[in-house]
Amino acid sequence: MPHAYPFLTPEQKKELSDIAQRIVAPGKGILAADESTGSVAKRFQSINAENTEENRRLYRQLLFTADDRINPCIGGVILFHETMYQKTDDGKPFPQHLKERGMVVGIKVDKGVVPLAGTNGETTTQGLDGLYERCAQYKKDGADFAKWRCVLKITPTTPSRLAIIENANVLARYASICQMHGIVPIVEPEILPDGDHDLKRCQYVTEKVLAAVYKALSDHHVYLEGTLLKPNMVTAGHSCSNKYSNQEIAMATVTALRRTVPPAVPGITFLSGGQSEEEASINLNAMNMCPLHRPWALTFSYGRALQASALKAWAGKKENGKACQDEFIKRALANSQACQGKYVSSGASAAGGDSLFVANHAY
Repeated sequence: MPHAYPFLTPEQKKELSDIAQRIVAPGKGILAADESTGSVAKRFQSINAENTEENRRLYRQLLFTADDRINPCIGGVILFHETMYQKTDDGKPFPQHLKERGMVVGIKVDKGVVPLAGTNGETTTQGLDGLYERCAQYKKDGADFAKWRCVLKITPTTPSRLAIIENANVLARYASICQMHGIVPIVEPEILPDGDHDLKRCQYVTEKVLAAVYKALSDHHVYLEGTLLKPNMVTAGHSCSNKYSNQEIAMATVTALRRTVPPAVPGITFLSGGQSEEEASINLNAMNMCPLHRPWALTFSYGRALQASALKAWAGKKENGKACQDEFIKRALANSQACQGKYVSSGASAAGGDSLFVANHAY
């Protein structure tokens, strides 16, 4: 029988649970602005902007300095390492600027996916080496939460038992290391939307993956009240011929979560998984109107689904700064409403209905 050797004091537990709750306070979610330099290259290419460090800083500065309408919508912002150490035009470090706006600063800490030998193209995520030291430094530099993404895919032969167990374990190790440093870990086991599987299959796989993740978190003594989950919504594969309603997606997702995610977890911050901006808001809204009991906050941790219209409006041109911010504010307000079940779709934004699906998405 395992013995308890508590590694967190009551004060440390309180700090972690307070941070997690601030991020998912009513009406709030997360802006994922942690795209790697390679991912930004793809986004900038679509608007013919040059992928330079200064352009990345200028674009993210526009998001971070949008007017006060975003304050009640954005509880936390996930940064990439480079962005963590960039400054606003007037010389204020981004983390300090965000904190002054009442937003919690997050940092992406994984080092990307690598192949799992002997599987059908499955992966695990690297980055545990040196993570203990990096977390200590990031905490000093203003980060209070972190993100680590694992990726699983649905095919007739996947996800394999090995991929499920390995990714659950690596997420648990990461979570435990973060908590030792007062950093709230966002646990992200993303099941990709690639494929022609139906809604039922995605729900089944999501349940199996999440059950394994929470077993691993328990084995590693992770304090659940000081964590957040960032899962995929339960949707059919992009090539599935059957189209499901927002209500069906909401029911399948909330059912899967109710079966696997302990009520101790304060919040579930969905990834948008290549849904259009509008779709991501409508599905989130449907979940918050779903007739099943939900013991956790259901909110957003969106990258593309908060930024696609903003990026399009900016087009890499200084004079479009205001237009870019207006589009971002529009999506932030929409998702703030959606995580309270109050969103009414208007469908009017620059990239609102465009599918943001990227095959085999890797950051």
